[in-house]
Amino acid sequence: MTTPDQATPDQTTPDQTTPDETTAHAVGPDLTIDGTGLLCVQLLLRLRARIAHLPAGAVVHIHTTDPAAPLDLPAWCHLTGHAYLGPVPSPAPDREVYALRLTSSPVPTRPDRPWHPAPASPATTD
Repeated sequence: MTTPDQATPDQTTPDQTTPDETTAHAVGPDLTIDGTGLLCVQLLLRLRARIAHLPAGAVVHIHTTDPAAPLDLPAWCHLTGHAYLGPVPSPAPDREVYALRLTSSPVPTRPDRPWHPAPASPATTD
């Protein structure tokens, strides 16, 4: 049995944050993307284009007014393999800011439909 002061590694007490949340709040982003006024598809297309050449581990903050972003961004991160870090404090009251950390080997998505995995290329035989 653990006491509140002895939480197991995968538990947090209400006033604690996970390491990813702490990093997203304490460390500035490597890239900030302004998605103000963009809806899901345009936001994901801009995000994918802007992160294409960033290294694994880079932290990205996305500023958005899209009400679906709290659902779309974690789902897209799950699809692609990037780590969704969650909301971070916003400098503007009329938009939200969300953070993610890039993976070293993201799952590619379709050029015109960033919420669909890209078709697998046919295996080549020699």
